Amino acid sequence: MYDSYMVINLEELYSQVPPTKLRNINEKFRPAQTSPFWLWVADRYFYGMLEKRFYAFRYRGAEKFYQQKDPKTPIILFAPHSNWWDGIVGYNICNRIFKKEIRLMVEELNRFPILRRAGAFSVNKKSPQASMEALKYAIDVIEDTNNILYIFPQGIIKPPNYRPIELQTGMIYIAEKAAKKYGKVALMPVGVNYFFLRDNRPEVFVEFGDIIELTDDKPDRKEFTALLGKKLEEICDKQFYDISHANFQGYETLFQMKLKWYRQIEQRLKKIDIKTNSGV
Repeated sequence: MYDSYMVINLEELYSQVPPTKLRNINEKFRPAQTSPFWLWVADRYFYGMLEKRFYAFRYRGAEKFYQQKDPKTPIILFAPHSNWWDGIVGYNICNRIFKKEIRLMVEELNRFPILRRAGAFSVNKKSPQASMEALKYAIDVIEDTNNILYIFPQGIIKPPNYRPIELQTGMIYIAEKAAKKYGKVALMPVGVNYFFLRDNRPEVFVEFGDIIELTDDKPDRKEFTALLGKKLEEICDKQFYDISHANFQGYETLFQMKLKWYRQIEQRLKKIDIKTNSGV
């Protein structure tokens, strides 16, 4: 009976229906509402959350972000979404690595309104019409290049390493309209994963892919959607392959836990060379 109960719950973890549509509740659109004070609070709180739960946060390819031909081009980062931590990771990517403000689309923001202070804005996926206000807002906010639009383009949470990565149309709509409005827009795929290595806590690994620029020449929407999905899948698969083959070359460390006192003693003991017949 217990096993059956657990199986039922596990099967319900990854619904194919967005929460706002599932609950059939019309939620009022709420834009991001940041301020220096609340960003200071969020920066320390969300960074501290990762430090408390993870052994390390490592990233690779951040230099690609600064290799844009025009730094004034609006940019969209897009990543897979498999668990609760993805938004916290995205915040630290934008805030700690790139020193920008995140703009993150969040369903059911009414449950956590404080997130608006960190850069989140609401989206109602009950219908395409209901989500339009959020899409239009996303287009407007990236005009300020101090903002990074961070998107989970699969639309709903998927199991870890779910394949194939298929994108919904929301991000494509934003990219097309932004390119038309601002002349071009940059899109960067982000591979994010969580691995247990040699510690009792997992590590966050982030890898940035090459920037894809979209100009105001309207692309074939189906082909462009498939291209972005392929690029995201490629960077995620490359990351998984490299880590599983112990290839950590090029990774930088945002933070790494200090060794506990007993681990420090253990490391020191390993360095002691005890000679035979020394009397020790």
